[in-house]
Amino acid sequence: MARRAFFSFHYERDVWRAGQVRNSWVTKDREAAGFWDAASWEEVKKKGEEEVKKWIRKQLEGTSVTVVLIGAETSSREYVKYELEQSWERGNGILGIYIHQMKDKDGKTDTKGKNEFGPIFKSDNDDKQYFFQRFSTYDWVDNDGYNDMGDWIESAAKKAGK
Repeated sequence: MARRAFFSFHYERDVWRAGQVRNSWVTKDREAAGFWDAASWEEVKKKGEEEVKKWIRKQLEGTSVTVVLIGAETSSREYVKYELEQSWERGNGILGIYIHQMKDKDGKTDTKGKNEFGPIFKSDNDDKQYFFQRFSTYDWVDNDGYNDMGDWIESAAKKAGK
């Protein structure tokens, strides 16, 4: 079954690597969401924090899985944490993929990022657990993401009851 996935990542640092992941997904007749170009991102950022959050919520509509592309600084990005919280609140399946071993436009790899992201929880009654405690993570290079990401997404969706 094709899933509509939202891709969360650190835009400025990892857009090239994220593009490679997204393009591999799209070329396999899957649907992708939550992916914007530099002009769109800069335009929405100019409008302020509430507009960015509104845009994120809109992009999450109709998705069943959120894929966090984990680069060197992803876990420290405010909007990534917001995307995770919104995804968890909506009941999306969530998974992480380390992308640090992928080459950027200059042919360089990066350092491995953390998969903590602060506590991710739905409400005060929900256990406040870190990302790595709740969700599966994979490595794009070591775990053959090009061929296996569809299975990872399907597994995350099923785990969330989707």
